[in-house]
Amino acid sequence: MTTKTYLELSQDDGGAHKFYEVTVSGTTVSVRYGRIGAAGQTQTSTFPTEEKARAAAAKKIGEKVRKGYAPAVQGGRAARSVTRRQVASAPATVRAVAPVLWRFRTGSAAFGIHVDEERCWVGNQSGDVYTLSHTGEVHARFNLPDGVKCLVADDFWIYAGCDDGRVYDLSSKLPFAAYEIAADVDIFWLDIHEGVLNVADRGGRLTVIDHEDEHQWARKSRGEHAWMVRADDKAVYHGHHLGVTAYAPDGGRELWDTATDGAVLFGWQEDAAVYAGTAHRKVQRLAKADGRVEAVFACDASVYSCATSPGGRFVFAGDSASSVYCFDANGTRLWKLGTGCGSALSMQYLDERLYIVTSDGSLACIDASEAAIAAAQDGTVPEARDVKLAAALPTYEPATSTSAVVSVAAAPAGTVVVECVQEGGRVRVRVVSEGYEPSWNVQFPRAIREPGTRYAVDALHAAAGGFYRVRGDIRRLR
Repeated sequence: MTTKTYLELSQDDGGAHKFYEVTVSGTTVSVRYGRIGAAGQTQTSTFPTEEKARAAAAKKIGEKVRKGYAPAVQGGRAARSVTRRQVASAPATVRAVAPVLWRFRTGSAAFGIHVDEERCWVGNQSGDVYTLSHTGEVHARFNLPDGVKCLVADDFWIYAGCDDGRVYDLSSKLPFAAYEIAADVDIFWLDIHEGVLNVADRGGRLTVIDHEDEHQWARKSRGEHAWMVRADDKAVYHGHHLGVTAYAPDGGRELWDTATDGAVLFGWQEDAAVYAGTAHRKVQRLAKADGRVEAVFACDASVYSCATSPGGRFVFAGDSASSVYCFDANGTRLWKLGTGCGSALSMQYLDERLYIVTSDGSLACIDASEAAIAAAQDGTVPEARDVKLAAALPTYEPATSTSAVVSVAAAPAGTVVVECVQEGGRVRVRVVSEGYEPSWNVQFPRAIREPGTRYAVDALHAAAGGFYRVRGDIRRLR
């Protein structure tokens, strides 16, 4: 006999809008939860007897009812709309065009960018994430379920924050949902620092979640529409429509609050300062120690993005009029050039190249060397190479069930074995192989966790905070 209980919690003030469904079939209890209107995530547990399974299900249901959930008819409430950033992009007013070396068009507006020593990443509002070489060859594509708000990196792990409320780990061929943001949080921007995820949202809240996807703390800033969050060992810096607020890493207190000249639309950080790009045509550099405004970089239109060269020697900005700027550390404008491919919604500098992702969906590589910029100002620029997709491009999609994972009879040589264990009502993952700390948890796809199941992974790496991260392929042991 199978029984199903479906509950919802929906608040009229724009708060929670989520469901919780418990299904009991014999000795198996399946829990499905998430945002109303979405498929959600499913966790399955098996118990020794049917009586124990029913008792566990009743306990779960009782806990949710006490939190305000109530029986509902699935489909009776519509999903709330997700805030997709609407940006206006005007043509550039400057004649000189930036020296674009190559350009890759993804097909829809792109906000996500990450550039490291090995490759370039771009994520767009269609849910596509592409990886490219620094010379513009497309290596792979990740197809995620919803639009990509931003890409963030933590050491050599890279994550995509999506409009479905999840944060996907793209560090291996099998992308997986590493963090499930609360159903009432409308993600605007993310940052990750040593496995701790910081989420800025539409309501001006800051939500902090650990590597096990467990809520740590949250604060409501004075402003709303928080498009900036950056974090380091000393603080979390939260930018909203009234300014920037810094909080202690544990959320225990506010360190400082600085009003900015215009709503903060983007943020960047260096070791000693944060940079806030604002709607009032400025980038403001704030000292991390006390929030003092140290320098102002004046643009000619609203600033959608900003970045710096190492140490803040040069400051770059992208505006709503399809132009990019470069300033020295004191705020003197060195140049302004048109992008030729829309407004830069995010950017990053590496080795005398400025990489931008734009409102027309392009990832463009700009030669930001002194010689190239001087030539561009005189009207001489290279012909931008348009990058084409390879005919047989590898495409990777997230694992949504155990069936998406290859099963093997034995762990391949050189792999590490981990096991899913039931602990305190949650399914956690621990290391079985020798040479690792058995008490540490493993950051692992929730969609494929089953108590008692073992997996072979290519590698584990210890992270600050006492947990392991998976690198490479995941295989289910039969």
